[in-house]
Parts: sequence; C-alpha cells; structure tokens
Amino acid sequence: MNLGIVGQAAGLFAVTNIDDILILALFFARGAGRRGAAGRIVAGQYLGFLALVAVAVAAGLGATFLPERLVPYLGLLPLALGVKAAWEAWRSRRDSDEPSGGHADGPKTLEVAAVTFANGGDNIGVYVPVFATAGPGGTSVHVVVFVVLVAVWCAAGRFFATRPLVAGALSRWGHVLLPVVLIGIGLLILVEGGAFGL
Repeated sequence: MNLGIVGQAAGLFAVTNIDDILILALFFARGAGRRGAAGRIVAGQYLGFLALVAVAVAAGLGATFLPERLVPYLGLLPLALGVKAAWEAWRSRRDSDEPSGGHADGPKTLEVAAVTFANGGDNIGVYVPVFATAGPGGTSVHVVVFVVLVAVWCAAGRFFATRPLVAGALSRWGHVLLPVVLIGIGLLILVEGGAFGL
C-alpha cells in the first residue's frame, strides 16, 4: 500500500468532512442517555457516507448514477430535516411531556444517513476526479481510508458531545443548534449549487 496515497486520502477526507464533526456532535448530544442512539448515529453516518462514496466511485469509473445538475438539490434533505427538527423543538417546548430534542429514542439511522449524504453532496464533485485518475487500485485505497476515518469522525463527534463544557452547551442549545445548522447546510448547498436558479 502506497503511503502517499494513504496520506492523500486522509487529507482529502479531512478537508471535505470537517463540518461533519459538528453535526455528529449535535446528533450525539441529541441522543445522549438514549439506549441505542450512538449505534444508530454511527450506522447512519456509515450508511450516508458509503452511499456518497458509491456514487463517486461509480461516477469516477464512468457509470454516473447522479447527474451533476441534480447534486445541488441534495440541499433539500438537510433543509427538510432542519425544518422538522425546528418544529419538534418548538412543539416540545409547548409540551412538557415530550423530552427536549424531539425523538424519544434520539436520532434515527436514516435521518443521520440523509443528512450525511446531503451534506456530502459537494464531496462527490471532489471525489470523482480523484477516483477517475487514481484507477481501481488507488480508489480502493481511498475507500478503505475513508471507511476507517468515518469511525474516527464518529469518535471525535461523540468525544466533543461528552466534554462537560460542550455537552452542557449542546444539551442546553442543541435543540436550537441542530435545526439552524441543518437549515444552513441545506440553504448553502442549494445556493452554492445554483438550485432553482439561485
């Protein structure tokens, strides 16, 4: 295994996924104390990221599944989830029987996967040319490094969510931050990609 390719893959992953640590920390904070929530978050992160990588690998090897003009519309996923999270936070404020943060069990696997996939839609544009020039061997190395680093990212997100200062802030403001971050990501993806002529 070429260490240069491993280093390039690690750098590429870090640069394109730095914002995922904040999102993961918010998800872990939202699922704190809820049985099985951490496992669902990790599973959702892997599911969403592997879907991204599958699309990028297919496109890089010449079998384009997702037309480039549709990528900006992936912003609708985090936007919709952000609006839903905002609604749940507002509703739970009015209903003291429901725990703050919406879901009694914490974030759902498909919810995390959808946010991961939509937030990484712009990564496809970065990964495709790399995979196209790396060939099958280099692409395989990139994918293996990415899969390992998803676990590191999940651990970092959970670490930040469990630090007393961060955990306190996230438990107090996470129900507000999560919708704001998701809506912001959705709008950013839509605007930067020129969706709807923006």
